[in-house]
Amino acid sequence: MPKASEIKKNTAVEYNGEVYIVRDIERSVPQGRAGGSIYRMRMYNVVNNHKIDESFKDSDMINLADLVRRASVFSYSDGNEYVFMDNEDYSSYSLDKDAIADELLFITEETAGLQVIMVNDAPVGLELPINVELTIEQTDPSIKGGSATARTKPAELTTGLIIQVPEHISTGDRIKINVEERKFVGRADAK
Repeated sequence: MPKASEIKKNTAVEYNGEVYIVRDIERSVPQGRAGGSIYRMRMYNVVNNHKIDESFKDSDMINLADLVRRASVFSYSDGNEYVFMDNEDYSSYSLDKDAIADELLFITEETAGLQVIMVNDAPVGLELPINVELTIEQTDPSIKGGSATARTKPAELTTGLIIQVPEHISTGDRIKINVEERKFVGRADAK
């Protein structure tokens, strides 16, 4: 049983007899207070997608829920449902667009390393790899010699995500992005 300070995003926890997925965590250190940090967690019920916000002391113990991660690939979208196919048994998992809105900014048909999070045999979320490769849809023209400076420019990727990239990167380039920090890591290896 981990402490609140050890809980990460997309962790399944049991709280008040129900299973929740932790979607967001904010850490705060109250002033003039002896003791540790406060962790405010936004959690969504895996059954009805009901949202709750709860605060925990860093030393509070939290029960983990039984969850399974299944290696999958994005298959197709049908309205507000996104369908992923299991890499091993080819079964399909449907997830609602609202439940995975943040993750959709990093997903294309080529995205490797996706994992569908299952709780009680029901798909409840996605876990992305640390880095993903995406193609730049539109950015300002590259500047020759731009790699010698640390200046950046905005770039819109094929998924709609906008990040800052170095000046020498141009439209059509395939790049690596750190998912958690939403930052440019480097050019993707040519295939």
